[in-house]
Amino acid sequence: MNRTTSNILDRPLGRSGGRYGSVVSLSAFAYIYSELVQYHQSRAASISELERRLESAGYGVGLKVLEMVAYRAKETKRETRLMSILHFVSSSVWKSLFGKSADSLERSIDHADEFMIVDYEPITSTFVSVPSDLGQLSADAYLSGIIAGVLDGAGFTARVTAHSVKVEEGEVSGAAGGGGVFTVPGMPPRKDKAVFLVKFSPEVLSRDAALER
Repeated sequence: MNRTTSNILDRPLGRSGGRYGSVVSLSAFAYIYSELVQYHQSRAASISELERRLESAGYGVGLKVLEMVAYRAKETKRETRLMSILHFVSSSVWKSLFGKSADSLERSIDHADEFMIVDYEPITSTFVSVPSDLGQLSADAYLSGIIAGVLDGAGFTARVTAHSVKVEEGEVSGAAGGGGVFTVPGMPPRKDKAVFLVKFSPEVLSRDAALER
């Protein structure tokens, strides 16, 4: 008798039917992430140290996510170009984690080594209330660590930081592929978005330039 077996790496992270319709309930994730932030907060002497701790916690996750996404895609070759790996992160990795692509991928006008991944409803800060004494804290630092882990694991060393940027008037209508910003039922629309600033090392830029020749 044949018996069908399923490798755990082949199983989807989430179920269909909504952006946050995942196997792990949203309330469970919000609780666990809140505990993670409080754990590191009790051991950090400053906001910057707390953000570094959250980034470090996400970094190891990013390395594992890279392995998982590559395995599921049955890829036999890795990305070698800078823009290709950025599109991989903002699409394949984002879909694997959040069920959708990032809202946009932008290149800095002033700095050739800087790129921005934008998400209007990052799950790590949508359900986290930052107290007034930690007003400058970016609760999305954990996600920047995941991005850094994916990029570093793929051979693209970069410094990734999370920033909260105010959503400009009229920007909402153009977000989320023209469908407007996703709004969590029962919660007011967000007034800011998460911008993940990716700054690549000089070695990565030199290698990419050499591949263009």
